[in-house]
Amino acid sequence: MNELDKKALSSFPTEITDSVKTPCYLISKDVIKRNCEILDSVQKRTGAKVLLALKAFAMPAVFPIISEYLHGVCASGPIEAQMGFEEFGKEVHTYSPAFSDDQFERTIKYSDHLVFNSISQLDYFNKKIPADKQVGLRVNPGHAEVETELYNPCIPGSRFGVNPSDLKGVDLSRVDGLHFHAMCEQGADVLVRVLESFEKLYSDYIPQMKWINFGGGHHITKDGYNIELLIKTINSFKAKYGVDVYLEPGEAVVLDAGVFITSVLDTINNGVDIAILDSSAETHMPDVLAMPYRPHLVGESGDLSYKLGCISCLAGDFIGTYSFEKPLKRGDKLVFTDMALYSFVKNTTFNGVELPNLLTFSLESGTLDIIREFGYDDYRGRLA
Repeated sequence: MNELDKKALSSFPTEITDSVKTPCYLISKDVIKRNCEILDSVQKRTGAKVLLALKAFAMPAVFPIISEYLHGVCASGPIEAQMGFEEFGKEVHTYSPAFSDDQFERTIKYSDHLVFNSISQLDYFNKKIPADKQVGLRVNPGHAEVETELYNPCIPGSRFGVNPSDLKGVDLSRVDGLHFHAMCEQGADVLVRVLESFEKLYSDYIPQMKWINFGGGHHITKDGYNIELLIKTINSFKAKYGVDVYLEPGEAVVLDAGVFITSVLDTINNGVDIAILDSSAETHMPDVLAMPYRPHLVGESGDLSYKLGCISCLAGDFIGTYSFEKPLKRGDKLVFTDMALYSFVKNTTFNGVELPNLLTFSLESGTLDIIREFGYDDYRGRLA
């Protein structure tokens, strides 16, 4: 048994995963708490403030656990900001590439920090910003090491953030902080290099600020992450410039805290063995097709290969090819790991495919709770 399976089975024992109705996302409160304790240790040793990125994970049912440790949330517009304000109850930082008038009016009601993507947006909304709101400006740090172009916010032609040339002659007295985001599932060594580039480009402006937001993509809770380097980097930066530091991870908060469970409905052969599941990569696991990537399946082993097909009408709706020791049969359950993040927040009802149920559990307290079951009304309610 490999290390990924050992970790998954220790947090999601088979007596739990075998007992649930599929398809579903099963979220571990215990793992979320463990992750938050690690993040809180960084906060305590640096004074930095960690925010939950709602774009990666938004489940109010477990916000009481997360809000016990983290300082707030970061949102991408009025709907996420409202959720953060009403359900999380702490700081709300909102950034968008651009705000419409209506979106801005709604966003400002729920946000403590408003981060703009351009000088023109800042100028346009400046007079509408109450004095008690913090104002930020997103900048391009000039360096990123994200391999998948789809997720690289610093590629040439990026729509994210201003460049140093855009700031020449601009009055930044109304700006409280600078925000950059250039990482995706990466370590502290990458942050060091991104920060070095950021400082070279914006060193004239940093001392004018109250805070700097290092963005997300920090894999802080992953095994082997160099937490000591992160702490050293934050403390050195704060000592050098006298500013507060924010981090806004999404994945690190819920890393390894969720699994996706699906069942086999049928098996067929069309030159290769194919198993048809009660789920869909297109609607339930969209990054599998968009990134693309191959999610880890608990217990994969053996010489029997099956192409795992799904139930939507999309011809390419396959999760991938996996190996098994025994022939698959109707009713067999498959468990995919690390499915708390960027999963149900991205789901669609394309083709009328039903949304998976959302469940939480805790081994510590012995609870298993159905948070939400979905049906026709959820599909109909989205359509005209």
